[in-house]
Amino acid sequence: MSTFIGKYEAKTDIKGRVFIPSVYRKLLPETDRERLVMRRDTDNDCMIIYPVPVWNEKVEALKAVLDEWNPEDQLLLMQYVSEAEWVDIDSQGRVLIAKRYLQEIGVESSDVLFVGMIDRFALWGKPNFEKAGMSRQQMSVMLKEKMMKK
Repeated sequence: MSTFIGKYEAKTDIKGRVFIPSVYRKLLPETDRERLVMRRDTDNDCMIIYPVPVWNEKVEALKAVLDEWNPEDQLLLMQYVSEAEWVDIDSQGRVLIAKRYLQEIGVESSDVLFVGMIDRFALWGKPNFEKAGMSRQQMSVMLKEKMMKK
């Protein structure tokens, strides 16, 4: 499994294309270097970008906890999947991000930030990531609380 870690600054061009950090591209399996799945995060102002096999696992896990005969469950699945898009990686390692998405995630200039999330990565408007982040002390407290539960 790929392990996407770290954060990398990048810039979008006038058309909304952005280079995926080469360190991330190299982690993609050979068969998954041409296409990814992207969807708006449900809680944060960022886009989550999935390698196709990881996306498929996430959707299967969601389907497994839903009742296919429950209308609310079906609506949840439809909405979740309908808000996802295929993004193609061009020969130079760039993806095209629609301008509406760049606006939604707070890209005011061309500055974006790729942030690793182990099996996927996020695309943030740099100012939004800085606002959303927690202090070292907050992170320390939260990590301790979460790890003590195990």
